[in-house]
Amino acid sequence: MPRINLLPHRESKRKERKLKFFVALGAAGIAAILATGTVYLMYQGMIEAQQHRNDRLRAEIKNLDKQNEEINNLETAKQKFIARMEIIEKLQRSRPEIVHVFDEIVRTLPEGVYLTSVSQNGQTLKFSGVAQSSTRVSAFMRNIDGSQWLRNPALEVVETTKGSGPGSSFTLTAQQVTASAPDDGSRSAKSKIRKASLGGAGAQQ
Repeated sequence: MPRINLLPHRESKRKERKLKFFVALGAAGIAAILATGTVYLMYQGMIEAQQHRNDRLRAEIKNLDKQNEEINNLETAKQKFIARMEIIEKLQRSRPEIVHVFDEIVRTLPEGVYLTSVSQNGQTLKFSGVAQSSTRVSAFMRNIDGSQWLRNPALEVVETTKGSGPGSSFTLTAQQVTASAPDDGSRSAKSKIRKASLGGAGAQQ
């Protein structure tokens, strides 16, 4: 009976299977490398795109910050301009007011009263002078209280002068009424009553 040696055939089959295994292993390794590279490139592209968007957002934020700063500077300049305009308007309104005030001082000054000095600090006027009697000083204060441009008289000093004739030196203050001040109906009515009473008192004198 003839004998067949199968060892070479089995050896060749084993080598063939080993070769196929290594080929498959190499193909799997190459596929894994390619997949890893593809995923890496994809994520790298996503990261770069996100960084690009972040850079654009930073640039837009910086631009908005600059615009906000410009708006704030414009708002500050606007407020300063409005303040200057208010000061100019106030000065323009006060120019004719001082004329009315001095005219009112002459009107309210009764006979027998002489002013030696008039000073102003803000809306406060300070009068210093000499009167024939303290009654004349009281009449001056009543006239101020009933005035259209002066109000709130306050006596600081009154004393009898020592000299050739009788008299009283005095110092009193009053508040200037501005044109922008609101009208007070009760004050106007009271002023008319006081003016009427002062007129009657002057007639009696």
